[in-house]
Amino acid sequence: MNQLKDIPVVVVSQPVRSGEKYRTPQGFTAIKDGIKAGGESRGSGVADPRGLAGKPPWLRAPLPLGPGYDFVRQTVRAHRLATVCEEARCPNIGECWNAGTATIMVMGAVCTRACRFCAVDTGNPRGWLDADEPQGVAESVALMQLNYVVLTSVDRDDLPDGGAAHYAACVRAIKQRRPATAVEALAPDFGGVLADVETVVESGLDVFAQNVETVRRLTHPVRDPRAGYERTLEVLAHAKRHRPGVLTKSSLMLGLGETDAEIAACMDDLRAAKVDILTLGQYLRPTVNHLAVQRYVTPGQFEEYRAWGLARGFRECVAGPLVRSSYRAEQVLAGNNVGLPASRAAVAPA
Repeated sequence: MNQLKDIPVVVVSQPVRSGEKYRTPQGFTAIKDGIKAGGESRGSGVADPRGLAGKPPWLRAPLPLGPGYDFVRQTVRAHRLATVCEEARCPNIGECWNAGTATIMVMGAVCTRACRFCAVDTGNPRGWLDADEPQGVAESVALMQLNYVVLTSVDRDDLPDGGAAHYAACVRAIKQRRPATAVEALAPDFGGVLADVETVVESGLDVFAQNVETVRRLTHPVRDPRAGYERTLEVLAHAKRHRPGVLTKSSLMLGLGETDAEIAACMDDLRAAKVDILTLGQYLRPTVNHLAVQRYVTPGQFEEYRAWGLARGFRECVAGPLVRSSYRAEQVLAGNNVGLPASRAAVAPA
């Protein structure tokens, strides 16, 4: 076993534990699940300091069932396709696949950043890209007969343009192969380089998303130091300025220690950036090395937050404990909280 900065480097042929470094098939090293072992729980003496073992009942996801789900699942297996839905163990996989929606990650599975809420592996891919990926992604979308696809990606700070040209090529390939499929790009911030944002926005996509993730005060330590609250707002605002007809979208995780006043202020900041769609969901700790959950937000509180968002003028504000950024994305414009319980009347705080 090799050593790199006092962290053992594991050969990928053997199981890799969360927080360990390993060498990828492309030859660079990465940290499994993104955060080094012991980071958040170090010194606590408790494996589960926030009581995650006792999740409330409303966080129990239904079993994935249905003909649409079965078709996509069989297609994924037969053609060895990769979706974020399965790899991230999304609780909403049954609902989305039944609706002909899926999320696909492009530009590899190793991120150059290490956000403390995210379990994507982190490392430096040193410029590696799969040149055949755009056509491969388009073929996957066609095989799965998707009506709506969310393209997400890791951050690629190792690339001169942050991967913008490759991302745009994936969108164009999908549109050429299956023109009727709506494409949402849940994109990185491209280091704040607005010309690279324009490259993606001009690719023919239908929705451009960049997640603010948390309220201003908690941006650091929640997000990687290279990410920023103001940068995300500027990326979203520029996307809307550059292509007013493209819908813009962002997402906020709750349960990290934010206050109601901070949630309201974040909504105001997003609306000032002309963001059209907001999703709100519960933060769930992926491993003991990640940030602890500070509270479980109740379904009733999520209903109230949705009312706040709608009162502020969001075209839709999808809110619920299991909501993720791409949850039932094809239904967002239906104006019904994508089928979740109708929100109660609530006065938006000043």
